[in-house]
Amino acid sequence: MPPTFVLVHGAFANSFSFAPLQAELGLLGHRSVAVDLPGHGFAATYPHAYQAPQDPAALATTPGAIKGVTLADNAAHLIAVLERAKRNGPVVLVSHSRGGMTATVAANRRPDLIDRIVYVSAWCPVDLDVSAYYAEPEMATVDAAGLASAMVANPAELGLLRCNFRTADAGVLAAFKAAFLADGTDEEFMVFLNTFQPDENLDAGTSEDRAQADSWGRIPRTYVRLTEDTSIPLAMQDRMIREGDALTPENPYDVRTLTGSHLKWLVDPAPAARVLGEVAALLPEAS
Repeated sequence: MPPTFVLVHGAFANSFSFAPLQAELGLLGHRSVAVDLPGHGFAATYPHAYQAPQDPAALATTPGAIKGVTLADNAAHLIAVLERAKRNGPVVLVSHSRGGMTATVAANRRPDLIDRIVYVSAWCPVDLDVSAYYAEPEMATVDAAGLASAMVANPAELGLLRCNFRTADAGVLAAFKAAFLADGTDEEFMVFLNTFQPDENLDAGTSEDRAQADSWGRIPRTYVRLTEDTSIPLAMQDRMIREGDALTPENPYDVRTLTGSHLKWLVDPAPAARVLGEVAALLPEAS
């Protein structure tokens, strides 16, 4: 039976961002499902204060549905989707950015549900927790201050991360574009920015959520490097590949490379769809 691609989004994103990629996959004859993690998609909170004219004070205090959502909740939700997808044949789990954390926990818990796991410039912690990687040399070029300037409220008080993606501040918008889609047009960037939701959960995982050799390590895996990514720089992507290979040298990553920024593969998805098609062909059922 043909495989199902299960697509997992990153921070502040949702299933909507995968629509162009799913169209390309469908035209190549592939089946796919895009997941909305808890508190995302139509379960997200869009405060009235987020609309124009914005109310900064209310935006900083309005509760959000994603408060209290944990990485374990994300993994449980994903596992339920994988269970349903697995009934129809092989499953290729594809994650992007922060979604790699959820994919890794799900793979640790239920490797039997995943025939191949694919990380597209996604977090797959092995030696450190994800939060600790941000202090490593490979992340030194990331403009954390530029992105933080769009954050509203105190995360500890609100119980979530809230970002004002509808800001009109030219400096903040420039920082976003440089971080996510420097190789896209201004129009493409604004369209994608408007698919983001304001809230994200706080749980970035612990050492127990790192890749585990006896479960995650049994799954055939692919890492798709994004050469122009400034959110997860290529040096960090390559470090995660090395760490994963060192953890299970008998089952190394199949490494692919796409030229582009953190979001370019979703804005111009044809090359990524072709790569995913090649990855699907690696499944025993497809040979």
